Amino acid sequence: MMLLDVENLSVAFDTPDGTVRAVNGISFQLDAGETLAIVGESGSGKTQLAFATLGLLARNGRAEGRVRLAGEDILNLPERKLNRLRAEQVSMIFQDPMTSLNPYMRIGDQMAEVLTLHRGMGKRQALDESAQMLDAVRIPDAKARLRMFPHEFSGGMRQRIMIAMSLLCRPKVLIADEPTTALDVTVQAQIMELLSEIRAEFGTAIVLITHDLGIVAGACERTMVMYGGRVMETGPTDAVFANPSHPYTLGLLAAVPRLDIPQDHLSTIPGEPPDLTRLGPGCPFAPRCPLAHEPCREVMPPLQPFGDNRLRACHAPREEVK
Repeated sequence: MMLLDVENLSVAFDTPDGTVRAVNGISFQLDAGETLAIVGESGSGKTQLAFATLGLLARNGRAEGRVRLAGEDILNLPERKLNRLRAEQVSMIFQDPMTSLNPYMRIGDQMAEVLTLHRGMGKRQALDESAQMLDAVRIPDAKARLRMFPHEFSGGMRQRIMIAMSLLCRPKVLIADEPTTALDVTVQAQIMELLSEIRAEFGTAIVLITHDLGIVAGACERTMVMYGGRVMETGPTDAVFANPSHPYTLGLLAAVPRLDIPQDHLSTIPGEPPDLTRLGPGCPFAPRCPLAHEPCREVMPPLQPFGDNRLRACHAPREEVK
């Protein structure tokens, strides 16, 4: 069953340097219980795509297109309705849990506030429910932890708290924006395992936004690769990783260190990300692409189907290059 349907979504920001076109005509769907990874380097538009979906753009931002959640168009809902929707149907885990939590409030008060406001619970019942959710995300001695402040927790524990808060109202969709940033490898694995268990237990659909391809392979069913505010390639994660078609996807995967292949140096993608105030008519990756030719610089290729449930936007995909 389709739960989230994003159609031709574009996001632009008015700045003193000109109009920044952060997202350009993105479309994707998410089924109930599905996991989708949105990957790409910094500045590719991943986070702004999520913010636009949730109505969280900065004041100088504007979004066009259509976003349907369970069949309802939510892109331009009034703020009051959006607040309720963000609590009850779709939730987001932000990049930095330390800045997302109020440093002056105890964890229990912050969590209970969500339940009293959106589910009408009394304070004691809300604290009991909060303790149960902390226990569900494997925070030991949950009741005692409710009386602690954010600075008394490690980075990994704070991220678990943010996950617990996002699940208090049992949302249908959970958007995780770089949930493992600044965490060590062991804690990263624990957070990803936790998200997998949450999906299994609550039936929550998950959108994972990341630039770390290493955590995507074992966690997500589908992967969407973004660059310059556009989708370069999308499809089942196994197929995208095993047989990447777009040159940008090839470059991203080549830059991931591998234990099974001796490497004298790290592979990189030459050049710099595009200036989003001066996007040309062609593919935004063309200036950095080793396979680019004249059509790539003149016309942005449309997303076209190929293979098994895959799409790509490329004039010179890998399998067609001689």
